[in-house]
Amino acid sequence: LSCLVIGVDRLESLRDLYGYEFRETLMEAVIELLQEETRTCDYLGRLMDDRLMAILPHTTAEGAEAGARRILAAARKLTFQPQGSSIGVSLSVGMSHYEDDNTLFFDSLVEAAESALGEASKSGGDRFVHRVPGPREARSPR
Repeated sequence: LSCLVIGVDRLESLRDLYGYEFRETLMEAVIELLQEETRTCDYLGRLMDDRLMAILPHTTAEGAEAGARRILAAARKLTFQPQGSSIGVSLSVGMSHYEDDNTLFFDSLVEAAESALGEASKSGGDRFVHRVPGPREARSPR
């Protein structure tokens, strides 16, 4: 099982420059891109803060990396023309995977992917970062 958490680079700045409607147009285009670049058995969703998630069942780390590269390449081809100026878009992708008992909890998988997304964004975007989730101890009820 692999998990991708995807963010549009500079989304807040683009919204400030071109408005809320442009942000929604951009997000719709990225969602459509994800639908085209993932399989029908994959699960897609929109998270808070305009991040997107793809859950890729029966997908190894190598398969998820290939998918992340494909998504990044497709995003580079997107162009928009708000207010008459042509702009390109790039994405940052955080990736994690469950394999060989490296995690016990789904939230560990998501946390690792979110952390990787933060690193990809801070490193300039237009890239993916892979993080392997570590095992977490079970929490006792309080």
